[in-house]
Amino acid sequence: MAHTNTQNFDKRLEKILRKHQKMSRGYVPTLTEDGLIVATPRRRVRLPWRAGLFLLVVVLGFKAILLAAIGTTAYAERVAGLQAGTQIERAGAWVMTADPVTVWLSERIVLLKP
Repeated sequence: MAHTNTQNFDKRLEKILRKHQKMSRGYVPTLTEDGLIVATPRRRVRLPWRAGLFLLVVVLGFKAILLAAIGTTAYAERVAGLQAGTQIERAGAWVMTADPVTVWLSERIVLLKP
């Protein structure tokens, strides 16, 4: 019987310590239905670094393939057309601007063409 009580106590203690650690990073007081104010840990939304790296590689690859397919002058004209557009189009132009990595990759892609 004493062993069971010790296990229950250890589980409760671990749960309290985990909640305390989460609340040390911030908490939000919420009002329950019965009028009790309860502090709940603030949820953190974290983007995994692998997803960010994957997105960067995909965007750079897309830009390089597009630059290799239509050529430097046509690509620059299309980006200039985006820069003259709306706020969203200007943001797209900023993302699609040919950077050194994109140019280097597109040169390698052109060399692979038969």
